[in-house]
Amino acid sequence: MRIQVTRSGGFAGIERHAEVDTTGRPDAAEWHALAEQALAAGRRLPSVGVPDGFHYEITVNGRTVYCADPRLTEEQRTLISRVLKEGA
Repeated sequence: MRIQVTRSGGFAGIERHAEVDTTGRPDAAEWHALAEQALAAGRRLPSVGVPDGFHYEITVNGRTVYCADPRLTEEQRTLISRVLKEGA
């Protein structure tokens, strides 16, 4: 499973992109469950957040959803954080 996260917005407006491929990872099942939960709570169109807040685009195997601060679910927040931390 390929999980991609793009973060945009914020005070500086700097975009950040990261990607994780779960193929062959011992924790792949955990990533898959987290990704499915994050996708289920996402929107099909970019959402409106707060001024200077972050906006996120989450893509899993070609399926894209959008979300924004401060209305992230716990699963979205966890997935975004992990992908941005571990992804290349």
